[in-house]
Amino acid sequence: MSEQESATITPPASQSEQDSAMEAQSKDNHHDSVTNNKPSQLSFSIWPPAQRTRDAVVNRLIETLSTPSVLSNRYGTLPQDEASAAARLIEEEAFASAASSAASDDDGIQILQVYSKEISKRMLDAVKARNASASAVSDGASLIEAADPPSDDQKVKE
Repeated sequence: MSEQESATITPPASQSEQDSAMEAQSKDNHHDSVTNNKPSQLSFSIWPPAQRTRDAVVNRLIETLSTPSVLSNRYGTLPQDEASAAARLIEEEAFASAASSAASDDDGIQILQVYSKEISKRMLDAVKARNASASAVSDGASLIEAADPPSDDQKVKE
């Protein structure tokens, strides 16, 4: 620095002075937010679900119907193409059912619950129906075998 220039250096404020200044500023900000408290216009809708969400539901249904699970232990798994067709039908029917039960004053939660329950119910109905038809086919084959006694050639082979 030259002789003509001078610098003024102020010492840093003490910690208590800094705390007091921050508290005062905080109180001012709080007062402003209380006096200017306007309801926010933020809203989102849970119903209807986005197409991306519906696609995810279908994919999860396909996985549940076509891979080993607690459900498949009891009712068996479906082939991938059959599971895909069934999953799309289940989701579409559940969506239509939930949408038709929607009331204008619902906030979406109740409709979403109906949608979820409809998917579960329809999934169980689909695997039970398939299991029943598969059992009927195998029972029919057993009845045919029982009604048709083996020939002499078949008895020799046994």
